[in-house]
Amino acid sequence: MQTHLADFIRDTPEGREAEEILRKCVHCGFCTATCPTYQLLGDELDGPRGRIYLIKQVLEGQPATEKTRLHLDRCLTCRACESTCPSGVEYGRLADIGRHEVEKQVPRQGADRLMREALKGVVPRSGVFGTALGLGRLFKPLLPRVLAGKILQGPAAGHWPAPKHSRRMIALAGCVQPAMRPSINAATARVLDLLGISLVEQASAGCCGAVRFHLHDQEGGRDDARRNIDAWWPEIAAGRVEAIVVTASGCGVQVKDYGHLLKDDPAYASKAVRVAALTRDPAEVVAAEAAALHAVLARRRARASEQRIAVHAPCSLQHGQKIRGVVEGLLGAAGYVLTPVADGHLCCGSAGTYSLLQPGLSRQLRDNKLAALGAGAPERIVSANIGCIEHLSGAATVPVLHWIELIDEKITNLA
Repeated sequence: MQTHLADFIRDTPEGREAEEILRKCVHCGFCTATCPTYQLLGDELDGPRGRIYLIKQVLEGQPATEKTRLHLDRCLTCRACESTCPSGVEYGRLADIGRHEVEKQVPRQGADRLMREALKGVVPRSGVFGTALGLGRLFKPLLPRVLAGKILQGPAAGHWPAPKHSRRMIALAGCVQPAMRPSINAATARVLDLLGISLVEQASAGCCGAVRFHLHDQEGGRDDARRNIDAWWPEIAAGRVEAIVVTASGCGVQVKDYGHLLKDDPAYASKAVRVAALTRDPAEVVAAEAAALHAVLARRRARASEQRIAVHAPCSLQHGQKIRGVVEGLLGAAGYVLTPVADGHLCCGSAGTYSLLQPGLSRQLRDNKLAALGAGAPERIVSANIGCIEHLSGAATVPVLHWIELIDEKITNLA
């Protein structure tokens, strides 16, 4: 794709990156076949190719409009288009650059602006979010249906083993997961403990930065990244940890991108690259310990289960981190029966704050996803991202949980 970027961006780091990405696009349209919003709306401008054209026009100097912003707002940033693209177009990074410029040209107004400011102010702060969630649970009957559907009661955390192994990893607590599903990190700690690895959290770490970054406070998102690096760095520098485990796959994508986000920060660039290289999804960690897992299962005489499980692979896991089929393999090895799921590449509609900002489209995608997940009559549904789990739980007829909780159930509760 030929480009003629405008003076205001041509010689900036963002302009150079955007130009490199745009020049890879060959207009083939393969991306539209896997775009969830294009499938729902059938509008070229609500697919990746159309959005690329919109971004290109803005970067070449054509003024952005509210219509431009609307089509970019509708994008889930699921990155299914990246998995499909034969040319390696990094659409997600281009979308970040384009949205940031459109945001400057077409400022938010009224309720839309207030909603986004509230999300940026509340969600990334775990203490504030936890308090708000507690109040929401108390007054749930009085809340609007869209918001009330997001307020669920998750399982208790349970026991977290004290660190005792020479092998040690750090877990990111995150912002919403400690209040919504503390059971996920605790289950991960129990599983890794049985595999000979101690999992710990650093209290001074917090939100991965994705919430602020994708709500167009990109410098705020980078500040979140810097805070986490500062929290983890003493342990990393001392060689006391071998990985950073991020159990929410959406956060994992963000942390694995720290090297790119902070590449122009001389104080943090090299540290960010190191942190990104150490970051692992629990699927990567457990799969690397497959022999130890099988030994634990055998030692505890774990029997094959007839329980039918449907696996929802979050976009952030399969398209963002490029981890595909690993969770399914681990659950199959643990004896669960996996049901087929059609169109597994499509987004469930959660997409961070998308379900609150685009509730209509989000509900359609959720209902389609639950129909696909339920077609094989599973007894439970599992995913790998807190946002997807909560989003699906709001309308699912069977329990929805993190896949690591099934592994924990198998090797710790059924001994």
